[in-house]
Amino acid sequence: MGEKVELRRVSAVEAAGVDAYLHRTSRDLPPQVGVLLGFEGSDSDTAHDIAVHIAAFSPQYLTRDEIPADVVAKEREIAEETARNEGKPEVALPKIVEGRVNGFFKETCLVDQDFAKDNKQTVGKVAEAAGIKLTGFVRFRVGA
Repeated sequence: MGEKVELRRVSAVEAAGVDAYLHRTSRDLPPQVGVLLGFEGSDSDTAHDIAVHIAAFSPQYLTRDEIPADVVAKEREIAEETARNEGKPEVALPKIVEGRVNGFFKETCLVDQDFAKDNKQTVGKVAEAAGIKLTGFVRFRVGA
C-alpha cells in the first residue's frame, strides 16, 4: 500500500438499530468522515438523516447528562470571566452565564443541536416526532 496506517481509536455502537454513514469530501477520495448511530424504533430514514447531521455538525455528546461535570464547570467559569471582561453588570451575570452555557450545550449535544434539514427543530424533537430514541453515536474523521 505504501502508506503508514495507524489505528488510533476503536469504538462500537450497540442498539436495536444502527445506521452507518460515510462522507466523502471529494468524489475521487475515500470517505473522510464515518458515523455510526444507534437508535430504537423503525424510522431508519430519519436515523440516517441524523447520522448525516452528525457527520456535518460534529456533536461531542448525545445529551447534556453525558457531559462531565468538570467540563460544564469550566464552561461556566469561562462564560463568567468573559462576561466580566466585557464589563457586563454584576446583576446580569447569572443570566448571561446561563445563556452562554446553554449555547455550549446547543453546540456540543446532539439532541440540542438545530437539525440540519430543518433548523427550526432540534435533533431531539425530530427523533421524537419520528418515534425513534437515539441511544448513542460515534463519529470518526480520518487524521483526527
